Amino acid sequence: MKALHLKLLRDLWQMKGQALTISLVMACGIAVFVMSLSTLDSLQSAQTAYYDQYRFAHVFAQVKRAPNALRDRMAEIPGVSQVETRVVVDVILDLPHFAEPAVGRLVSIPEDRPPRLNRLHVRSGRYPEPGRKGEVLVSEPFAEAHGFQPGDGIGAVIHGRLETLRIVGIAISPEYIYQVRPGEIYPDEERFGVFWMGYRELSTAHDLEGAFNDVSLALTPGASRPHVLHRLDRILEPYGGHGSYGREDQLSHRFVSDELTQLRGMGLVIPSIFLAVAAFIINVVLSRLIHTQREQVATLKAFGYSNHEIAFHYLKFALCLTLLGSLWGVAAGVWLGRALTDLYSQFFRFPSFYYTLDPAIPVLAMIIGGTAAVLGVLNAALRAMKLAPAEAMRPEPPPVFRPTVLERLGLQQLLSPPVRMILRQVERRPWRAILSCVGIALSVAILVVSNFMVDTVRYVIDFQFHTAQRQDMTLTLLEPRAMGPALSAISNLPGVLRVEPFRNVPVRLSHEHRSRRTGIMGLSPQRELYRLMDMDGQLVELPREGLVLSEKLAELLQVELGDSITVEVMEGRRPVLETRVTGLLKDFSGTSGYMDLGALNRLMGERDTLSGAFITVDSNHLNPLYETIKNTPGIAGAALKKASLENFEEIVAENLLTIQAFYLAFSVVIALGVVYNSVHVTLSERSRELATLRVMGFTRGEVSLILLGEVAILAALAIPLGLAMGHLLAWITVQALETENFRFPLIIEFPTYVYAAVAVMGATVFSGLAARRKINKLDLVSVLKSQD
Repeated sequence: MKALHLKLLRDLWQMKGQALTISLVMACGIAVFVMSLSTLDSLQSAQTAYYDQYRFAHVFAQVKRAPNALRDRMAEIPGVSQVETRVVVDVILDLPHFAEPAVGRLVSIPEDRPPRLNRLHVRSGRYPEPGRKGEVLVSEPFAEAHGFQPGDGIGAVIHGRLETLRIVGIAISPEYIYQVRPGEIYPDEERFGVFWMGYRELSTAHDLEGAFNDVSLALTPGASRPHVLHRLDRILEPYGGHGSYGREDQLSHRFVSDELTQLRGMGLVIPSIFLAVAAFIINVVLSRLIHTQREQVATLKAFGYSNHEIAFHYLKFALCLTLLGSLWGVAAGVWLGRALTDLYSQFFRFPSFYYTLDPAIPVLAMIIGGTAAVLGVLNAALRAMKLAPAEAMRPEPPPVFRPTVLERLGLQQLLSPPVRMILRQVERRPWRAILSCVGIALSVAILVVSNFMVDTVRYVIDFQFHTAQRQDMTLTLLEPRAMGPALSAISNLPGVLRVEPFRNVPVRLSHEHRSRRTGIMGLSPQRELYRLMDMDGQLVELPREGLVLSEKLAELLQVELGDSITVEVMEGRRPVLETRVTGLLKDFSGTSGYMDLGALNRLMGERDTLSGAFITVDSNHLNPLYETIKNTPGIAGAALKKASLENFEEIVAENLLTIQAFYLAFSVVIALGVVYNSVHVTLSERSRELATLRVMGFTRGEVSLILLGEVAILAALAIPLGLAMGHLLAWITVQALETENFRFPLIIEFPTYVYAAVAVMGATVFSGLAARRKINKLDLVSVLKSQD
């Protein structure tokens, strides 16, 4: 074995504690990278395979009623390869052992063949048989939530009559990978389910024989989707078409795409922070290692080793740490990726969803880790190359003595000799102190980043479900109704205490060449149950005229205050209107527009009209209210705020906070690694000085104070800096996680800052105790002989 290889192994062994912590920091970054990208790859692979195998449509449209004869005209549109017409209706369900009203979406399927598009994957049971009344397939999430099995029966109010649906199978569909009801953001598997039944029975029950109200299209490769959408809208417009849209606007697909975006953001932002810290530590450690090995470098050069050989020797030191960290990181990343995939399988329904690891991901992770290590060691290696042998053989000249600021002010009598030594050391070598301070500050920042999302989620829950939304239930009507009679009927429902009307209009908003399908919600001027508020908790007033847009929607349409915007209504007579943007709302989720209820009614050219109402309810009358809702044909659905809160906590909070727990564990390791290395590098640099002080009569406690006091001062300076850096990194993380459907505010509570500061102080104490043990075991004779 070459001498440099032996030296490398000896250096690694002598610095095993520091090498271990650096490798762990590197492993944390690589683990997050592998976890995020491998889970992303598994999710994308499952999605692509599902869409291809089960023929997920590219274009969707809904109409009031259109004859099946239109299929041929739609099939003639250039670029269309398949057309599937069907009947889709929402009904109120009457479930056994479940008092609350639930909504079922009934989707027709051909009776003589499987669907051409959006095919079903039957988990258990069979397809409904022609002529067998009431047979249905039920979506798997709904069946699991209620424990339904083939053979069970469910009551459904179909066209005003209570009918019994007989479950003959359990299925999933590419349309409902993420099963969420339109208008909602979080899935409610107990209160919303999808059912597939034969076309003849469903169309007859809703007076749609020989007709359809929903159509899906598949496109040929290279087809012009905008052209297809335009032609399809022209065909369906006379039949009450609601406006066609592409796959990117399909509800389930959009949510899955947003999750992929967040995974991609986590796979880039968080590992970048971790690996940057690892590179910084490597730079500090090796720079100071070369400083303490000046004589060894000079001796190697005197024996004929070239500058490049010596530089490569220190580069191999960093690569050994990278290799060790990569092995640990890849193993941890695979384990975490499997856990994250299992978590996603609870929310996203695929025929097969398994964790797969593309070999390119760990290879890429190791390359990135190696690059970070090389960048970290590059400056130190260049310094070793430039070190002249004759100069390096001599001990480094001592620093020039000069009094500290406090001594120049005449305050030295207030300080003990050890404290004066500490202050002199910090002031004489400011760059070393600054680098140590920055390293500790980075550990504080990472602790803030890893913990702030808990504060954010708690804030969103409290704000959204307790401050802004004060209703107990939201009732939605099948059709818009005149305000007076509808409000009176809702107010007379059992247990209803207060009612606030709203009008919800599906629209396509356009500005220049950009457009977006969304909805405009008209709200009552007296808003006590549903208060429109921005992220900062400020009430947003709706002007008597004009449209208030969410900031995200305004960004997508590239509109500003005062701009004119085109409103294409997607219901009724489908008027095309013009209005002005009079306000922007910075909200948490969705892309919606808001108007004063009266202004929206005037814009629509209708009398006072509502689509539903927010209500508060006497808790003693819930069961009678539920029964009345189930038996009222005009009510399309009832959304309970309590259920929305539970779903948010289960879906968003559990998912996000589980991932955040991984980051928190990693951040603790990184904080310990940074502080541990700072303490031990300082100890290795000053070992001769400390040994000299011991020979001169200083006690172990005084010597320890000189070393650890310096670290304590640097930590005290680093903590405020780290808290500020943590705030900045948290802001960057929030921006990276932002999607069209979800936006998180930057909320960092005071206890999070306290936790980060206390954790770093604890790491400092732990590292100091480890250094104290080394000071106690210091071999005074050998240390004194090491330089002279």
